[in-house]
Amino acid sequence: MHALWNGVMKGAQDRALTSGLICVGQAGFGLMLAMISPVMSWAAVPWLIASIVIHWGYFYLLNVAYRLGDLSLIYPISRGLAPLLVALAAQIWVGEVLPPLAWGGILAISAGITVLAAPVLRGALPAAGLAAAVGVGLMVASYSLVDGMGVRASENAVAYIAWVFIGNLSVAFYIFPTRMDRLRALPRRTIWLGLTGGVISGCAYGLVLFAKTLAPLGLVSALRETSVIFAAMIGVLWFGEGPRARRLIAAGIVALGIVLIAAQG
Repeated sequence: MHALWNGVMKGAQDRALTSGLICVGQAGFGLMLAMISPVMSWAAVPWLIASIVIHWGYFYLLNVAYRLGDLSLIYPISRGLAPLLVALAAQIWVGEVLPPLAWGGILAISAGITVLAAPVLRGALPAAGLAAAVGVGLMVASYSLVDGMGVRASENAVAYIAWVFIGNLSVAFYIFPTRMDRLRALPRRTIWLGLTGGVISGCAYGLVLFAKTLAPLGLVSALRETSVIFAAMIGVLWFGEGPRARRLIAAGIVALGIVLIAAQG
């Protein structure tokens, strides 16, 4: 699901407006969850505010990155940094010490993602695109850690998930007012695609946050980033990006990482 909505973002004719539409779709999903969930604990509010601020930076940098590079390059770099950063931060600040086998799985997943990003070393991505992709990775690691702490402090995972998405509606409020003419000119199909992408994004991240109440943050983050393989497939099949052989090698390495993480349990 995560790779799918990033494909929607990459293929959009107007990525700024699509970012806003995705946030509207997320907010709609969040409102539905809020109506069926109890009130979350006030202890989670600081984490919620921090998450919304970080997501502003995330959507901005994601827009810039996809303007400068291919999905199959930007996505692996931005997502490949997150598992290691989250696992390290969780060990230092949260005290979640992972066993050696789990670290082996996290490193294997990051290595597989790095294989996909290898063309960057040959200049396939401009320096500005690389910087934006790295920035996205830092934002992903930041909100992953913040939301992991917030959802645990909330005493109700569904309520926290709902308010994260409702809060992201502020991104749409920033994007739309100065672009109303462009918004009205968008085909109806594009609008529905953006809103649907938001719902898919909401479902994907909601599952991730729920998983963080059940398992260590570093492991959840690592398994989540297996979506990079699906993103590579979308890049090849949907956008005609290549080469294909590297994707198969990377998929095998990532699969090994998943096996190692599962084995430690």
